[in-house]
Amino acid sequence: MRVVVGGASGMIGRALVARLRERGDRVVVLVRRTPEGADEIRWDPARGHLDPAALADADAVVNLSGASLSKLPWTRRWRGEILSSRVQATTALVGALHARAAAGSPVPVFVSGSAVGVYGDRPDEELTEASAPGGGFLAEVVRTWEATALGAPDGTRVALARTGLVVGPDGATAPLRALARFGLAGPLGSGRQHWPWISLDDEADALVHLLDADIRGAVNLVGPQSATAADVIRAVAADAGRPYWLPAPSVAIATLLGDAGRELLLSDQLVRPTVLADTGFAFRHPSVEQAVAAVA
Repeated sequence: MRVVVGGASGMIGRALVARLRERGDRVVVLVRRTPEGADEIRWDPARGHLDPAALADADAVVNLSGASLSKLPWTRRWRGEILSSRVQATTALVGALHARAAAGSPVPVFVSGSAVGVYGDRPDEELTEASAPGGGFLAEVVRTWEATALGAPDGTRVALARTGLVVGPDGATAPLRALARFGLAGPLGSGRQHWPWISLDDEADALVHLLDADIRGAVNLVGPQSATAADVIRAVAADAGRPYWLPAPSVAIATLLGDAGRELLLSDQLVRPTVLADTGFAFRHPSVEQAVAAVA
């Protein structure tokens, strides 16, 4: 396959590009700087523009672009960036997809990044791809983001990769590892809130699965075994050989971090990977302990 990837410089993007190249796919990455080789094409997602020629002969497009949710606190300016970076990049790709379709060469597959944040805080509720969206800032961002992706032409199959907490060397789990190394790991709030998680290896494999399988619409990219915040942080602390003991009260988290604390750390989401399970996806790391141990 010839796969065009936006957002290839991030942790997930790097893992996906490596996985695709390992199996022999031709990968072209979209960059915002001057291209340094034939496998790079420049684009300007902030202006919502991509030359449709970038998608010539493409069998699939993957969009993982978006400002980091882990940059704290979420100031008013950063909240705007979280939304606009996702919508603008998706708009650029959807526009190029329409141009290719109008020219008689539609791109068969578009896998667009998304997030389990769409479900909002839902204590004591089991969430699948059929569940309705919830409330909150992230839910609003994801609804707009997904609606933009679903504006792709009819001839393009669209899969929405609703990703949870990716357990890898960078990203959201890096601060947890830092706390553990300093012996400061412990419950965040009650610690009983469910955190939808997935290993970096399984995230990359799942994205490849979405390229290959005939899957449309929302897909939860989360591990098969549910875990609470306490489970995740305890696994990180144990892997570092450090204690799990220092609590951070909910009120302190909400006061210091505002919506970011409430929606990233205290939100309760028991999300199930129903579509992945129903389409035969095999997880490398079914437990959060295995996911943590797999991080180099």
